[in-house]
Amino acid sequence: MDCTHLSWDYSLKDLSSRHWPVLLYGMFVQIPFFKLHEVFYNRRFIAALIVLNFVLVPLVVWLLTSFLPDNPSLLLGVCLVLLTPCIDYVIVFTHLGQGDARLILATTPLLLIAQMLLLPLYLLGLLGSTAVAIMSAKPFLSTFLWLIILPLTTAVATQFWAKKRFTGRVWLGATAWLQVPMMAMVLFIIVASQIDKVHNYLSVIIWAIPVYLTYILIVLFLGRAAALLFRLNRSESRTLIFSGGTRNSLVVLPLALVLPETLRYPVAAVIVTQTIVELVAELFYVRVIPGLIVPNVIEASDNAHKEL
Repeated sequence: MDCTHLSWDYSLKDLSSRHWPVLLYGMFVQIPFFKLHEVFYNRRFIAALIVLNFVLVPLVVWLLTSFLPDNPSLLLGVCLVLLTPCIDYVIVFTHLGQGDARLILATTPLLLIAQMLLLPLYLLGLLGSTAVAIMSAKPFLSTFLWLIILPLTTAVATQFWAKKRFTGRVWLGATAWLQVPMMAMVLFIIVASQIDKVHNYLSVIIWAIPVYLTYILIVLFLGRAAALLFRLNRSESRTLIFSGGTRNSLVVLPLALVLPETLRYPVAAVIVTQTIVELVAELFYVRVIPGLIVPNVIEASDNAHKEL
């Protein structure tokens, strides 16, 4: 193995084994697991959220991947990242895009649980025998337990502790400061370790970028159509589109790092590329969604009336 792979392997795998559980704990502990029942009062939004993320998006992914070459690294990376809706910084961008950040925060437990249950089925349906070989691997399962299940159960236990004890509430409040610096550090390390290695996997990444850009545009209008179908209001419609367009790379990337060596590096590169593309696309979403896709029609008409 050359020194390039050694550097890549150390930086990301060391990050995943040491810091990633803390990052995910800091993210999971802010998810209101014990208020999940409150979300279902808004049944139309929940129905639209489920249909968009777990019915329409997989169909879009199936359509887009059907145009890709038969490359396991490329297909696996694209499927892993596009099939999992974001549960972290989507909240921030939803707020910036004039959506309902509290609503998307309240739905994060549902999104997390649903994607963890459905992801193996989606991979099996889209990738067939390749997915079976990967999901049956012991390292994949142990990483899933260590990096996702353990932080998740610890976060739920922390919230239960906070409901019963004052010290628990103090700790829960303190953890609110944990997520931002940890996520910033993780994103910095991921991007820094990837930039000088893009050329190694350019033949794979160059196929993924058009897929990501096409996905961003398709979901922009697909989310709007779903919002109209379920008769969502303005802020709910914006929230739905942000949820459909923002994906969960920080959760699925550790799973890529325990793949066989022939898949590990290119799959991780494909996933990280999506993160870079998405962060730029979110700035586009913040302007376009409230400006053109779901504009403040009533406010505009009112202003015109006043001018007359």
